Amino acid sequence: MWTHVAAFAALAFVPCAYAQGTPPAISVEHSAERTVPGAPAPALTLDDAIARVARQHPDLRLVDAQRPVLEARRDAATLRPPLTFGVELENALGTGAARGLDAAELTVSLAGVLERGGKLDARRTLAQANLDALAPQREIARLDLMAEVARRYLAVTQAGQQLEIARTDIEQRRRAVAAARLRLQAGASPESVLLTAQAQLAQAELDRDRALQMAQSAKVALAALWQQRQADFDTVSGNPLQLPALQDLTVLTDLLQGTPELAVLAGEGRIRDAQLQLARTQARPDFNWQVGVRNNRESRDTSLVAGFSLPLGGVRRAEPEIRAAEAERALTGIERQAREMQLYATLAEAHGRYQTARLEVTRLARDVLPQLQRAEKAAETAWRAGAVSYMEWAQLQALRIEARQRQLDAAIAAQTGLIEIQRLTGQSLLVSDTTPIPAAVSTEDRP
Repeated sequence: MWTHVAAFAALAFVPCAYAQGTPPAISVEHSAERTVPGAPAPALTLDDAIARVARQHPDLRLVDAQRPVLEARRDAATLRPPLTFGVELENALGTGAARGLDAAELTVSLAGVLERGGKLDARRTLAQANLDALAPQREIARLDLMAEVARRYLAVTQAGQQLEIARTDIEQRRRAVAAARLRLQAGASPESVLLTAQAQLAQAELDRDRALQMAQSAKVALAALWQQRQADFDTVSGNPLQLPALQDLTVLTDLLQGTPELAVLAGEGRIRDAQLQLARTQARPDFNWQVGVRNNRESRDTSLVAGFSLPLGGVRRAEPEIRAAEAERALTGIERQAREMQLYATLAEAHGRYQTARLEVTRLARDVLPQLQRAEKAAETAWRAGAVSYMEWAQLQALRIEARQRQLDAAIAAQTGLIEIQRLTGQSLLVSDTTPIPAAVSTEDRP
């Protein structure tokens, strides 16, 4: 089961931008062969980033490194109690008749322990349960790591969108500065209008520089996941504004039953079952036996010696451990119920966040941004003709940029919710009949 989830998880954490109109992923192994000398490097895809992290990140190797330890403990648990070889010398180097070695008695013996109650099988079961628990733990580490890759990849795409918004703002502010300079030269507006337009242009350029710095920092943070100090890519593919429809919450709730987080609790329950069984075996004490040969030096006689011992009070001594193991086993059901409630609450919150943010992104692209774009163009024409004040035009420019920023913030919130949902379920959740969000910006506004 976990092998299937691991193979599928590489496709799970793909932002919704890949669902529509994006190029296919280029594998890391073959991307260098396809690059033409002197041509720009291809955009880094999320598949590339995940592949690099899967090969380099130590968190995945950490879980695998625990396997030899648990395998060694399992092998040790399958060993039976060792035999004991003993040599005993009596009546030697004493006084009187026991003076010297003439009256000495030498006994050579072999002793061991006969385990009762199934202790060997209980130890073997407990060791194997600890070993089996590694599989879901590794999948949790894998899914958490992939979610972190997706979040940092999303930060890079967010910075790219911020840069695009800033460039749009710069373009429209430059038009305002040019128009204000012409009106000032014609004596149609005061110098304060030109200075205001120049200040707003400077602020837009500051936003552009900040977006560039954010993009560089985000790329370095992403590259750090595969142990690189500097990013070896310039751009990434994908558009966070593309938000396809998501499956219903009832469908996602059913998928939670297969999440590795609940599998970890199931594995913990098996470990506690094995611990309880091992504690119960302590109620049956073990036989300690001994057999050997005794030689009397004085009479030259040889005799067989044997014996056994059985500890008393085993049931009373094992009772506290049995009660503790039963109490821990009873906690498993409560922990699972609490974890299921927590997972469902997180899933419902992330699903609602995605749906709300997707609605906001769609309505802004369809109903708000086109009208603001046309209004800004109309205000520019009216201001050039002297029909409106500069502040009305500047306010519309600011409203347009503010709406685009709001749209981007909503898209990032939706993508973050989607990443969390995919981390919880370990599956890709986009429905097949999706349609892309309308373009928020016309081609004439792109720099």
